Amino acid sequence: MVSKAIKVFSLSTCSHCKACKKLLNDLSMDFDYIDVDMLQGEERKAIIEEVKKHNQRCSFPTIIIQNTVIVGYKEKEIREALNK
Repeated sequence: MVSKAIKVFSLSTCSHCKACKKLLNDLSMDFDYIDVDMLQGEERKAIIEEVKKHNQRCSFPTIIIQNTVIVGYKEKEIREALNK
């Protein structure tokens, strides 16, 4: 399968975020994630602004699979975006 650019903005304590990362791991997908609550200062501020570009409510998880943005743990939508 062709590797896709996958980015997950999450919170370290969020059960939905953990479920999303587990699903991507179970599907053997390469992805980058950022636990926003673990960041501080300007770095945190910059990442929150990046999340807001994709999700105005700045809720988590915010998942970007190529050009598709999925807000929340929605397994069916994630699988469809991955074509799995």
